[in-house]
Amino acid sequence: MTQHFPTRQIRFYLTAPAPCPYLPDRLERKVFAHLPLAEGEMVNDSLTQSGFRRSQNIAYRPACETCAACVSVRIPAKDYVLSRSDRRTLSRNADLKRSLVEAEATLEQFELLRRYLRARHADGGMTDMGWPDFVAMVEDTPVRSHMIEYRLASPAGEPGDLIACTLVDLLGDGLSLVYSFYEPDLPRRSLGRFMILDHLAQARMTGMPFVYLGYWVKGSEKMDYKARFQPLEALGPSGWRLLGARDLEAAPE
Repeated sequence: MTQHFPTRQIRFYLTAPAPCPYLPDRLERKVFAHLPLAEGEMVNDSLTQSGFRRSQNIAYRPACETCAACVSVRIPAKDYVLSRSDRRTLSRNADLKRSLVEAEATLEQFELLRRYLRARHADGGMTDMGWPDFVAMVEDTPVRSHMIEYRLASPAGEPGDLIACTLVDLLGDGLSLVYSFYEPDLPRRSLGRFMILDHLAQARMTGMPFVYLGYWVKGSEKMDYKARFQPLEALGPSGWRLLGARDLEAAPE
């Protein structure tokens, strides 16, 4: 697979080994590059299609020496068929108000993120994130990004409580879900799954082929949920291909 972007502007770096956040007793390394300001959108598109993810103005992908468990995955939007469980999830969240807002950080978003991290990722590297870090995560970008906010209905017509939020990159061939967080005290709503389903609907409405989910890590409790979206394409040595039943046997419904 050939990717075209101005490599003269890009230098790639390799991180030192560090404990893997997904699988025990393993070390991770990443290769990363700074996205250029002038052609950041085009470069980010090409790198995303090559398995990279964006964090602020940096694109990175795993480069572990003895492990290849992290696999880039994307959902072909037009081929996805809602399951009975999906329909229930959409129905339970039909009361939410969805808004597309500029990629500008707010204290309300930050407070929701803090509650989410404390409840769902207390041992993760983001739990000590401060306000300046959150502002950088949302606003420090050379690409087309926006936030999608999901709020409860308000009887007075004013904005209701914010219960879910997604930072999204707009790519040439789809939507890339950079980071999602939600109210942890509302498990029955399945807000994480709902946001992915909602973006699949948005991709279909706008004619975009794919929704990029980042990395699927087989055997990781944190990441196995992505394999429950079928069909699912994964990036391998020969390019993107549909994952088969044998690939997914460790990720039951």
